[in-house]
Amino acid sequence: MKAAFLDFATVGSDELDDSPLRNLTDEFEVYDNTPADEVVSRIDGIEFVYVNKIRMTREIIEDASSLKFIGLVATGVDNVDLEAAKERDVAVCNIRAYCTNSVVEHVFAMLLSLNHSLGPYHQSVRRGDWANAVNFCMLGYPLRELAGKRIGIVGYGELGRGVARVAEAFGMNVLISKRPGTHGADPNRMDLEEVLCTCDVLSLHCPLTEDTAGLIGEAELDQMKDTAILINTARGGLVNSAALVEALGNRTIAAAGIDVLSHEPPVNGDPLLDYDGDNLIITPHIAWATVEARQNAINEVAANVAAYLNGEARNRVV
Repeated sequence: MKAAFLDFATVGSDELDDSPLRNLTDEFEVYDNTPADEVVSRIDGIEFVYVNKIRMTREIIEDASSLKFIGLVATGVDNVDLEAAKERDVAVCNIRAYCTNSVVEHVFAMLLSLNHSLGPYHQSVRRGDWANAVNFCMLGYPLRELAGKRIGIVGYGELGRGVARVAEAFGMNVLISKRPGTHGADPNRMDLEEVLCTCDVLSLHCPLTEDTAGLIGEAELDQMKDTAILINTARGGLVNSAALVEALGNRTIAAAGIDVLSHEPPVNGDPLLDYDGDNLIITPHIAWATVEARQNAINEVAANVAAYLNGEARNRVV
C-alpha cells in the first residue's frame, strides 16, 4: 500500500511525529507543498492521499485510478469533490475536535489582550513613558474585566461550546445566537440581532455558507455596543473587512481580534492589513495550530485510516 501527504508544510514541523501515518502503509511520501499541476502525477499509483488545503477536484479524482482514500487533515470538506469521490467509491474522512483547546485559548488570548490594552501598554513602556511617569502605575488605556460581561457565540458546535465553558469560568454570561440558515425554534438561542445589541463580546465559530457569508457587515456592526469586541477565528468571509475597518476607526465598536481573512494568504491585500489602530489584533490563521493540536490532527487522520483498513466507518463523509 502506498500513501502520500501532499501539503505537510501546512501542519508540519520538526516538532511533529508522522509515524502514526507512516506506519500504516508500506510506502509513505511526504511533500511540503504540491502545486495544482503536479497533484495528478504525485498521486499516480497512490491509494491513500492526505491533504489539508489541496483541492481534490473531479478531474483529479477520476484520473487517479489507484485512489481509495482521501484523508482530510481538517474538519472542512469544501476542497474535495465529494460527489466524484462517491461515484468512484473513494472514501473521504475528515477530522474533528482536534484543535478545541488551541482555538479556545487563542480566542481568550486575543480577548484578554484587547480588554487589558496589553499592546498599547507594552508599546508605551518601550517608548519610555513609564520611566517618565509621575505615579507608580499608568492608566492611559482602558482596562476591563471579563467577569459579568456578555459573550455572544455564533456557531455552537465543538468550538463554540469550548469557548462558552471558558467564558463561564471567567464569570461571563453566555448568549447563544441562532445561526442564519438554520430553522426551528430553540428557546436556548437568541436572534442574532438581539445578541448584537446586548453582547460585550461577539465570537464567531460558524462555517462559511451562502447564509453566513458577510454575516457581520456595516449594519450588524452598527447594532453593537461601542465597547464591544469582535473575535473571528472561524472563516474570513463571515466578516466584511472594509466595514470592520470603518467601525474600528470610528470606534463604532471598541476592538477586534481577527485570525482569518477572506483570501489566505492575502496576496492581493485586505483592508484590515492597512489599518494601523491599536484596537485591532490580526494573526495569520494560527488559532488552531498549537503543536499539540497539529499532532492531534496527524493522530486523528491515522485513526481514520486504521478504521478504514479494519472495515470501520470513522469520520466518513463519503
